[in-house]
Amino acid sequence: MGNLIAPIPYAHIIKKFGENLQKIRRQKGISQEKLAATVGVHRTYIALLEQGDRNPSLRIIYRIAQALGVKSGELLSF
Repeated sequence: MGNLIAPIPYAHIIKKFGENLQKIRRQKGISQEKLAATVGVHRTYIALLEQGDRNPSLRIIYRIAQALGVKSGELLSF
């Protein structure tokens, strides 16, 4: 057990996910409304994700990645 990885603070993970989501969405020229409609969620949910105020499920991360045409790992890179 000597090689444990130091945990990343939970709030940092959610914040970074939101930053990555917003950056990729803007690069692709997709509005929050269009992304939300494609993913099947409300626009305010996308806004809250981008602000780091919501914790997305793995299913939502996967659906967002598909809608953006990227791999899930791009949204989760820290």
